[in-house]
Amino acid sequence: MNSSYNEREVLALLQEESTQKRGFEMIVAQYSEQLYWQIRRMVLSHEDANDLLQNTFIKAWMNIDYFRGEAKLSTWLYRIAMNECLTFLNKQHATATVSLDDPEAKAIERLESDSYFSGDKIQKALQKALLSLPEKQRMVFNLKYYQEMKYEEMSEIFGTSVGALKASYHHAVKKIEKFLTEED
Repeated sequence: MNSSYNEREVLALLQEESTQKRGFEMIVAQYSEQLYWQIRRMVLSHEDANDLLQNTFIKAWMNIDYFRGEAKLSTWLYRIAMNECLTFLNKQHATATVSLDDPEAKAIERLESDSYFSGDKIQKALQKALLSLPEKQRMVFNLKYYQEMKYEEMSEIFGTSVGALKASYHHAVKKIEKFLTEED
């Protein structure tokens, strides 16, 4: 996180056509890394995560005039990123289903062959457990566990109640625990 980043200043820059590009560059610098890792935990592949991150920022730039500041910029960006992930994963599942391959097995195979993944056995087991979760549950778990995001903020991203998100996180944790105990 950039300590000199001030959301109010950035929003002011975005309002003016002459400073909009500079404001957006500050957004990219501020949020690239955390968005990359959030996307990466969903799609696993470095290349896919990079592509989806670029798509997220392209969509954000193309729609910047529609951003009214009712939500935080980060919430808005996460919503775009999560939608990009879901679209990507749905396309992947559709392709895998057509070819009768197991999409989960394919994802695990990609994880294990990914030269960017340097995790030990425990990390790999957790990633496999995460892959066994439904996409939305995995997103909720990732945002809560890795980003320590508050349920209220997630509620704005997903348009879901705080109670439903807490339940989703709880179910995810239980499934992961079950998966990990069965792996041993």
